[in-house]
Amino acid sequence: MKIAIFGAGAIGCHLAALLARRGEAQVCLVARGPHLTALQANGLRFISAEEEFTLPVAASDDPAAFGTQDVVIVTLKAHQAPATVAAMRPLLGPDTAVVTAMNGVPWWYFHGIETGAPVGPVEAVDPGGAQWHGLGPERAIGCVVYPAAEIVEPGVCRHIDGNVYTLGEPDGTRSDRVSALSRLLIAAGLRAPVRNRIRDEIWVKLWGNLCFNPISALTHATLADIGADSGVRRLVEGMMREGQAVGEALGARFRIPLARRLEGAAAVGAHKTSMLQDLERGRPMEIDALIGAVSELARRAGVATPAIDMVLALIRLRARMAGVYPL
Repeated sequence: MKIAIFGAGAIGCHLAALLARRGEAQVCLVARGPHLTALQANGLRFISAEEEFTLPVAASDDPAAFGTQDVVIVTLKAHQAPATVAAMRPLLGPDTAVVTAMNGVPWWYFHGIETGAPVGPVEAVDPGGAQWHGLGPERAIGCVVYPAAEIVEPGVCRHIDGNVYTLGEPDGTRSDRVSALSRLLIAAGLRAPVRNRIRDEIWVKLWGNLCFNPISALTHATLADIGADSGVRRLVEGMMREGQAVGEALGARFRIPLARRLEGAAAVGAHKTSMLQDLERGRPMEIDALIGAVSELARRAGVATPAIDMVLALIRLRARMAGVYPL
């Protein structure tokens, strides 16, 4: 199987290292800048608590150099993806699957299910339907990413924790293509269950990110700080209740109680969320994928989300004041 990983950040390199080492897939990486230079010169170095190795990888900033792929795994931040559609096209053949290994609400959310809401792209994560029309929702395979990793220097990926990449077709079928991809990831040493209700899995992760991420960026608090503050905790619970109402109105099932999901996030401890880390580093935050898209889904479903909308307005203003969000 030919697999292109579009976005050679921490998750992209985690996947590339383990898949390429196994050797059952022909793997290439779309990268750029000093990271690309290091990958081309020295290969990809992978570090974890259990092992350390370096291996050569095919890497380029020109996707056309790789030709048509069987699978393209997109590991960009969600707000980066719409601008890459034209660059991705040389990788796409008639049957190429596009795996959305990104946080938040995916652009294909309304493909393959009946919700009563209008079918089409989620504007917050796919302005103008760039991915919906440019790639096609029929290519999409959902993926919920659980590993934590970081690029410690150009060409070097450190795996911190986790090995689960949950997969699922938007229409809930167990297709040949998703089954084959799952087997390949499992052979590489990862856990890659295929779920027939992938949106339920998306909501489980999104449920916490929806509130903990923006609140942490607004307050510079860790997960433990947020969980320990009674007033802020009430806000988190309110946002989670609203998010659950949105998901359920669109057919999602929440398989764990709200209180357990909240406690699980708070128990992570003195951890800075990815949104807070991005703000501190002057990088754009995943505001629209994690919060803006939920607000959009709420409007489509006819569900009121006053707490979510208030926090969304605040974090957008915070990002604008930091110069990392469009005016």
